[in-house]
Amino acid sequence: MFVVGVDGCRGGWLAVKLANSGAWEVKIFASFSQLWTAHEDATLILVDIPIGLLNDAHGRPCDWLARRALGPRYRSVFPVPCRPAIYGKTYDEAIKINEQLTKKRIFQATWNIVPKIRQVDELLLKNRKARDTVREVHPEVLFWALAGQRPMVFKKTVDEGFNERLMVLNRIYPQTKSVLSRGIVSLRTQDWARDDLLDALAAAVTGLLGGKKLKTLPETPERDSHGLPMEIVYFIPGS
Repeated sequence: MFVVGVDGCRGGWLAVKLANSGAWEVKIFASFSQLWTAHEDATLILVDIPIGLLNDAHGRPCDWLARRALGPRYRSVFPVPCRPAIYGKTYDEAIKINEQLTKKRIFQATWNIVPKIRQVDELLLKNRKARDTVREVHPEVLFWALAGQRPMVFKKTVDEGFNERLMVLNRIYPQTKSVLSRGIVSLRTQDWARDDLLDALAAAVTGLLGGKKLKTLPETPERDSHGLPMEIVYFIPGS
């Protein structure tokens, strides 16, 4: 049995694979379909990307609840474009579609990850097995939960924030530093940032330790027009 935690990175998708036996692996995949092919036997794949997309102006409840839980870190939960907009051929076209359907603009930072949202959406819409395996997480919600429902104090991109999150993971997963060290040595530095690896590991640890005790925001997720759940998965140690 193994689980996979995934975070988008410059090189594509950074995956941390953790097995019940204690074995682990860190690897970058150019596309999400390649990542799926390599891990389709996983018990669970937790990925930091929106899953479950709306077609109109109503926001996703999971995002509202995540912002409320995160307090000072609420800005890390960005507005998710509607499904028609993520299939726009250009940024301008996507902006126009999203404004027509939701009355909201897509910012450049969001547009930059739209290709990744599209990759996951395309796979889940056509692959039933993937729909039963791949679930959405948000790194700040993961750390909030793993720290006992306490939002992180510092941004993850600064040393204080990285070390704060490292301490959270190290308390519940003693191999944390070994996994990070292996990743630093084995991955090309231009393909990823250190917080990408930390976020992917947090997702993998959540899947490995959470098991049947995984929780979701909201507790009973709504589904989009294609039946995909609009949820953010997390685990609270000791719960």
